[in-house]
Amino acid sequence: MLHCCNNVAMAETEENDEILIGRYARGDATAFDQLYRRHELGVWRYLERNVGDQDTSDDLLQEIWLALARNAASLESVTRFRTRLFTLAHDRMTVFLRARTSKGTTVSRPAPAAPDDPANALVRAIGQLTSEERGAYLLQMEGQLSLGEIAEITESTVDTVEGRLHIARLKLHEFLSEKA
Repeated sequence: MLHCCNNVAMAETEENDEILIGRYARGDATAFDQLYRRHELGVWRYLERNVGDQDTSDDLLQEIWLALARNAASLESVTRFRTRLFTLAHDRMTVFLRARTSKGTTVSRPAPAAPDDPANALVRAIGQLTSEERGAYLLQMEGQLSLGEIAEITESTVDTVEGRLHIARLKLHEFLSEKA
């Protein structure tokens, strides 16, 4: 579900994620709703662009938010909520992809409805990256995470993440230039 920027959304961003998770841990359900609205689309896109299936991405997203809701008290001490959120997303996605690979099943990616749409060209180009490049790129773009945070989530070094991002950007530029 897409959420448009409006005055309500702008007011919500004034309270940072760490304050909101603390409020939720103390019983304020509206704080959790604000966190969900703020981050659901970015996490969902991260999942969908890695998994390639909307239904699976919906299921994984629900699992992630349920886990967060159950463990809110332990998240109060987390320095950066967004890092924890995308760590959960990465971990759940990785478990799913490993299980799918071990079963030998694949999920086909449906062709975008409007092939000439530049947004669809970008989605197709992202799909052509290696899983490591795509993961690092999407963690930075959808999660707005730093190199250090991406390294922590992917259990890589900062130099490795920096290299993956550099290669991903080069490939994306090449893929998109071919389409122009």
